[in-house]
Amino acid sequence: METLYAVLLGYLLGSIPFGLILTRLFGAGDLRSIGSGSIGATNVLRTGRKGLAIATLLLDSLKGMLAVWLAAQWWPLASPDPAPLAGLAAIVGHCFPVWLRFSGGKGVASALGVVLALAWPVALICALIWLAVFALARISSLSGMSAAAAGPVAALVLGYSQLAPALAGIALVVLWRHRANITRLRAGTEPRVGHKA
Repeated sequence: METLYAVLLGYLLGSIPFGLILTRLFGAGDLRSIGSGSIGATNVLRTGRKGLAIATLLLDSLKGMLAVWLAAQWWPLASPDPAPLAGLAAIVGHCFPVWLRFSGGKGVASALGVVLALAWPVALICALIWLAVFALARISSLSGMSAAAAGPVAALVLGYSQLAPALAGIALVVLWRHRANITRLRAGTEPRVGHKA
C-alpha cells in the first residue's frame, strides 16, 4: 500500500499545471492556445514572459523533487523503494494530468527535478548533455530528449543501477510526449531557439 500511496502522491503533485496557472494569473492568456499547446516552460516562453517561463521551470522541477523527497521521508522502509516510483508518477502526472484531460507538458523540467532528488551526479550528467546538445543544435526539444535518454545510461555507469528502470520509464514518457517534435526533426522543420521559422 505504501508504494501505491507514493505513486498516487507523485501523480497528484506532478499534475499541478504551474505553467497554466501562472500564465492565467498574470494575464498571459490560456497557454493551451499558444504555440505547441503544452503547459511547460518552453511554451510559456512563447508568450514573451521570460519571468513566467523561469518560474514555471523552477516550479515544475520542484514538484518532481518534492514527490521523490516526500516518498522517501514518509515511506522509508517500503519495498520496492517508493521514491523512484513517485518520481516516475510525477512525470506521468505532469505529462498526462487528469485535470486537463490528460494533455499536459513534455516532462523535461519535472524530470530534472526528479533525477536531482534521486541522484545528483546523474542529474549533473543529464544537465551537461542538455547544455551540450543545445549549444550545438539550439533545439530545445532535442536537448530535452537527449538529456532524458541519458538518465538511465548515466545511472548504470555511475553505479545507481537501482534507479535505471525508473529513469528508463521517465525517458520513454518524455520521448512519447515529443512525438510531434521527432517528426519535425526528421523533416528538418523543428524550430531553433533564437531563429525565425
